[in-house]
Amino acid sequence: MKLMINIGIPSKGRLKKDIIKVFSQNKLHLFSERGKRDLFAFVKKYKDIRIIYLHAREIIERLADGSLDIGFSGYDLLKESNVNIQKKINVIKKYNFGLADLVLAIPSQWIDVQTVADLEEIAFILKEKKNQRIRVATKYPNLTKEFLYSKGVTQFKLVYSLGATEAYPLSGSSEIISDITSTGETLRANNLRILIDGKIISSQACMIVAKKSVKKKNIKKFIKLFPKE
Repeated sequence: MKLMINIGIPSKGRLKKDIIKVFSQNKLHLFSERGKRDLFAFVKKYKDIRIIYLHAREIIERLADGSLDIGFSGYDLLKESNVNIQKKINVIKKYNFGLADLVLAIPSQWIDVQTVADLEEIAFILKEKKNQRIRVATKYPNLTKEFLYSKGVTQFKLVYSLGATEAYPLSGSSEIISDITSTGETLRANNLRILIDGKIISSQACMIVAKKSVKKKNIKKFIKLFPKE
């Protein structure tokens, strides 16, 4: 009896559609037994493959704990996860979709602030006048903190974003943000601009595999069904 291959695919959004398209292009046709709302799917003619629709962030965690063998998610989410999780996962393929950058953005009216280094001066002014640190709203606390420290900025406080991060400065919940963007249009629409050296990381969709699973014969066979990008 063949072992079941558990594969995680994002449960919603453009990333889900693009990944399902990759399956279709490689003659791997997905079907669900309980309709569109079903969180599980299967691949026609491959009885040993089970698809599980999960949040893109959760796919990374499930690969690390071994409940998924293969997953499709964003490179940014993998790098945001803690080091112990990253050590348990291999990136097998990168795709030409899901392209975006994680960036540091500030209010457009801060005309004297052009680079990340300029933030340190703003941070000290806030500390002196309001006795508070510069607040950075983000869904990527690990990457943001690492990036700011690497640039010599230390006087900041991370504010974890639960929704539309771009709205945080306007609502007074933070001074600046770090967020994922593909065109920058949403940032500009909310009166924000990216710092000259404010790109934290470039991201794209990836096929990623749990290291525990990579040596299994049926896993290798499945990966070969996808052409290299």
